[in-house]
Amino acid sequence: MIEVTGLTMRYGDALAVDDLTFAVRPGLVTGFLGPNGAGKSTTMRVILGLETPGTGTALVGGRPYGSLKEPMREVGALLDAGAVHGGRSAAAHLWCLARSNGIGRGRVGEVLEQVGLAEVADRRIAGFSLGMRQRLGIAAALLGDPDVLMFDEPVNGLDPEGIRWIRELMRLLAGEGRTVLVSSHLMGEMALTADHVVVIGRGRLIADTTMPELVERFQRGVLVRAADQRTLADVLRAGGASVGEEDGGLSVSGLDAARIGELALSRGIALRELTPRSASLEEAFMELTGESVEFGAGRAA
Repeated sequence: MIEVTGLTMRYGDALAVDDLTFAVRPGLVTGFLGPNGAGKSTTMRVILGLETPGTGTALVGGRPYGSLKEPMREVGALLDAGAVHGGRSAAAHLWCLARSNGIGRGRVGEVLEQVGLAEVADRRIAGFSLGMRQRLGIAAALLGDPDVLMFDEPVNGLDPEGIRWIRELMRLLAGEGRTVLVSSHLMGEMALTADHVVVIGRGRLIADTTMPELVERFQRGVLVRAADQRTLADVLRAGGASVGEEDGGLSVSGLDAARIGELALSRGIALRELTPRSASLEEAFMELTGESVEFGAGRAA
């Protein structure tokens, strides 16, 4: 498990992370979400021992990353796909990493095959596209077959097939009982991938919850269509609901779908549609982080 407790990080006068506490548990894909400048990458760098916090702790399996003897066997991470030596081949790059952590050469071929780069194993990285570098970074993260994996914007540069592949890979890894933390700006993709979400803004924790619970917090009411909508509207208002007209039906708030169905049944009104509506993850994210956006653009004309 990854445990971040009371983490504070400053760069001069700028407060990047502000008393941040959360945990990332095994068996789940945890989405790490927040606007640009929220402190996501800084937090991940602190977890990996690349930054020293002012206060607080960041532990992996109950220990600081710096105390791990062979860290790649316990934690795999992709923070910057461009942080590679362009003159090396993909295989040589991974072999250098493997030797530093006591990992056998055979594992290099296995991960290159897993990420779809086996055919270009001997090509120089300088000629790789951004998507290919992302795949190579993921291969490096998988190299030690670790129980904890961290990915910072892993789908950057990937085509639709690649995005689907990384989504399935993360869910597979979590299904094996591993701890998976992934940051992303693609809310639609996170909605399909994450089981749990940690949302931060201006370095502070905003939400730490399951995906269904987060979306449910931003209910949009219930859309109802009925044989006798005028009578049903009166019944629902008498029951304490707010009712408006929308798309040839009724937009109802203040009562859940089950209660609406019960009231309609009590008056013998046939229902043709009864659809609870929740916000999308993107809508929930925008509402949660609206006041935390550091660089907000104006609306398009």
